[in-house]
Amino acid sequence: MKILIADDHRLVIEAVKTKLSELQEGIEFVLAMNADELRAAAGSDIDLALIDLSIPGAEGYSHIDELRSRHPALPVIVLSGYEDPAVMRAALERGALGFIPKAYSPDVMLSAVRLVMAGGVYVPPMLLSALPGGAVPGPAGAPAGLAVGGTASAARGGAPTLEHLRKVLTERQVEVLQLLSQGKPNKLIGRSLGISEGTVKIHLAAIFRALNVRNRTEAVVAAQSLTEA
Repeated sequence: MKILIADDHRLVIEAVKTKLSELQEGIEFVLAMNADELRAAAGSDIDLALIDLSIPGAEGYSHIDELRSRHPALPVIVLSGYEDPAVMRAALERGALGFIPKAYSPDVMLSAVRLVMAGGVYVPPMLLSALPGGAVPGPAGAPAGLAVGGTASAARGGAPTLEHLRKVLTERQVEVLQLLSQGKPNKLIGRSLGISEGTVKIHLAAIFRALNVRNRTEAVVAAQSLTEA
């Protein structure tokens, strides 16, 4: 698994690396301390990105918008010193799958990352309490989900097309989808592709979002219908 961390404070980076190392063995970390380094470091081989809002060279949410535009299948979590619900909402509306205030504990951060890896969205409790009915903001133009205890389930919309999938899925994610369609479990998918189960879960989360489905069974059905179209 390869995780990108973008923050201009070395102590923060080292602390995040230490805690995220508990996810699994052999994690490779890619670091960026400003917007230019983030732009250079982001690539199709990155499995997860934790991005600070205030890195040098970034204007507002420009670096988040650019990252989402260039790598729409990459799960992005914002790690920030801001605790303003309006800022949190704006980040989630831009496609971030989580917003973790730096004041939160390392254990909360780890749990939030695990949630995102499993296909969920981490929403800080302070944002949930500020929203009517617990409605979670989603990417611009997309329907919002309903939050439950800091998670969100994506509302289902129209069926995606093959053209859409080619734009949002990486080659590796397409390979994962093909093996998933063959009924292979995560362990065998990982073994076949030479990646860990944790990385498989991250790819599956991206696949589920792209197909607009909630689980493996729905993903297989959706993939088969695309093949037949």
